[in-house]
Amino acid sequence: MIPPCANVRDTVVSHVMANTSSAKKANRVELRRRVFNVRRAKQMKDAVKEILKSGDARKIPLTYKAIDKALKRGVIKKNTAARMKSRVARRVAVK
Repeated sequence: MIPPCANVRDTVVSHVMANTSSAKKANRVELRRRVFNVRRAKQMKDAVKEILKSGDARKIPLTYKAIDKALKRGVIKKNTAARMKSRVARRVAVK
């Protein structure tokens, strides 16, 4: 059972204790990668929210960079990245 946590993203996903040494290592690697992926996703979401809120066209390159990094590392899929970029560009063009 997962203990209640203030932030759902910080909870450990794995419920089963690893038996072999390779499974234990894989679990450690998974947790380490998860931290990076959560951080990258948060940066991307914050950048998109900020630009949608402000409508500042000068922030488009930073937002695209955050989206591309998340795409490159597999946090989001190719179509999702394209859709996000399209929505950002549309919203900035309107304002």
